[in-house]
Amino acid sequence: MKNTHIKTSLKTLGLISILTLSQTSCSDLLKENVISNISNDYIATTAGYNAAANAAYTTLRSFYGTERGISMSEYGTDIYSAGADGSYKGFHFYDSQLVGSVDILSQLWDETYKGINACNAVIERSSAVTGISDAVKKQRVGEMQYLRAHYYFILVQQFGPLDLRLKETLGPTKTATRTPEADVYKQIVSDLLAAIPVLESKAAASDYGRATKAAAENLLAKVYLTRASSKFAEASDYANAATLCNNVINNYGFKLLPDFASVFLQGSGEKNSEVIFSVQYTSDPLTNGASADQGNKLHLYFGMQYDVQAGMVRDIFYGRPFKRLKPTPYLLEKVFADRVNDSRYKKTFRDTWLSNSPGTYSNLFDGSKKSLTFKANDTTIYIPGYEMPLAERAKKPYQVLTPSMYNYALFPTLQKFFDPLRPDRTYENGSRDYIVHRLADTYLMLAEANLKLGKVAEATNAINMVRVRAAWPGKESAMTVAQDQVNMDLIMEERARELAGEQTRWMDLKRWNNLVARVKQYNTDAANGVADRHLVRPIPQKQVDLSENGGFPQNPGY
Repeated sequence: MKNTHIKTSLKTLGLISILTLSQTSCSDLLKENVISNISNDYIATTAGYNAAANAAYTTLRSFYGTERGISMSEYGTDIYSAGADGSYKGFHFYDSQLVGSVDILSQLWDETYKGINACNAVIERSSAVTGISDAVKKQRVGEMQYLRAHYYFILVQQFGPLDLRLKETLGPTKTATRTPEADVYKQIVSDLLAAIPVLESKAAASDYGRATKAAAENLLAKVYLTRASSKFAEASDYANAATLCNNVINNYGFKLLPDFASVFLQGSGEKNSEVIFSVQYTSDPLTNGASADQGNKLHLYFGMQYDVQAGMVRDIFYGRPFKRLKPTPYLLEKVFADRVNDSRYKKTFRDTWLSNSPGTYSNLFDGSKKSLTFKANDTTIYIPGYEMPLAERAKKPYQVLTPSMYNYALFPTLQKFFDPLRPDRTYENGSRDYIVHRLADTYLMLAEANLKLGKVAEATNAINMVRVRAAWPGKESAMTVAQDQVNMDLIMEERARELAGEQTRWMDLKRWNNLVARVKQYNTDAANGVADRHLVRPIPQKQVDLSENGGFPQNPGY
């Protein structure tokens, strides 16, 4: 079993305080019971306070590792376009389907504000809690400040000006106003600056999963980096981001793993020297939260339709393929062009399937042969990643899927999130943790900040740390770039190579102020629909409708 501890579930909302409480399931986790019909004073007790603080983490699972999160972070970018199936294609196409009535918009909005309110409640009520030392209370308040900042950072990137609530909401209200983005960012920065001094450098083994000083510094670095390219940037943003990235890299013992693929090993591999902060999942559905958010579901969305091909049926190992996200030609042909020196193409995409349904088949997409016979574990499908000639394909005792045959159902399959520990082949709720902050991302943020500061040598050193780690053995020198090669184009491509699928790309493009341009250039599905208004999402329509006196207008263009 993974040594994971902050695995909370959102079971009951207090009718007065909208306060969330938690439970956990495994014997080595924090011990909290499911509480229902609670009194409003329960949080003032030791048990209630601890439960409320733990439960504030639950909202992370409404965005990370979910369909709504992937829809708002990878769909409709320069590296991913629409696959054959799936809901929420408005986020791919930027068309009339992207409106305020889409349910995942209101779900993210509601769940994130619940998390914010839980943070507010713990922060405000800490002074009245007895039976807990001041040191522990300071630590918990710091965690809540990290979480509140994190939740507002998700919301402000997605929606723009927000209802900025810093006090516990004790009852229903229709009063809401839109606070300017600049002020929301100031509050995010303020929360993180307050949290950093009181948080532990690293969580103790018994408390793995809690926010730490390193996690807060890493988040604040990304906040500064994001604000630095905005209309309300402050002159010190890039320098502050670089300082914080250096702190995270140098002060806490984090190290890049020697092998890129090892970062995504399931089970014990999820807790490693590269992970700065992760969202905790488990195989227990009650612990994972509400039904819509049970489990890390990213294993579902990147798979191609292997399960109707010759020699194959759906199984647990190869996954349940929802065919939602198809890599763009730009990602495959430009970003991952170097496969001789760089191991990340091979380690990012699955290219081989072995037969789990032996027999003779004639239903072939590869027209170089009329039929094929497979024994168990014979290769049935191979994706070479280049246009293998017909005569060469004809000699292979399996189907060869070349780029000219890629379509909305057949394409290279991202394998970072596969979850073969699911109990059966149809089960959707994965148990693997979701990595939010990892060290390779920190190095790439450092490279970006230093490049913007004109510190090209420092930027080069940072980017080379990531590139050399990704090299095939013996190819390290070939993966090293010189200072005159380091520019924003390289950083944009390097982030795609390293972080493809990891819920970063849409926010990256927005930060670089080139979302529209790059989608038009590299994503043929979305090129005709994307426009400047899509730099923010539509506000959930019910939020607009329920706010008194027009206090919360819809974003322009929706």
